[in-house]
Amino acid sequence: MAEKTGIDAAIAYVKGDATAPQGKGVKVIVHVCNDLGGWGKGFVLALSRRWPEPERVYRRWHRERAGNDFGLGAVQLVPVGEHVWVANVVGQRGIRTGSKGVPVRYEAIAAGLGRVADKALELGASVHMPRIGCGLAGGKWSRVEPLITQRLIGRGVAVTVYDR
Repeated sequence: MAEKTGIDAAIAYVKGDATAPQGKGVKVIVHVCNDLGGWGKGFVLALSRRWPEPERVYRRWHRERAGNDFGLGAVQLVPVGEHVWVANVVGQRGIRTGSKGVPVRYEAIAAGLGRVADKALELGASVHMPRIGCGLAGGKWSRVEPLITQRLIGRGVAVTVYDR
């Protein structure tokens, strides 16, 4: 059976750990970060248990934000292995639900996924992730999934979503 590509393709859902992406070739692990420089709850803990680099460079990126592109929608790609990258996507305003609603910012996730697609296509990589933006960020998968379909699948990037 021929592999589906472009708009006919779909997100692959698997049981497993997104920090141990399945399949062959180059892989980019995507997750959502906040815009405050905080790293300490949720999926980032699993990342930090496996690799120290994504947290270290994210914290430096935030600390030096006056002179770089850090902000909502920005993406930082961190090599963590010979064929594995972690994409720190800034898609969350703050860390708490408050008067302005939940922290997730769908437009920032959409922009970040577009940047991830550019890099994945350049590397010939597949993309792997948990249900981004739907844990501590408070987002709804029904709003995130179409962004993934549009920004990644629609451009021919294979995506696997990991559920525990």
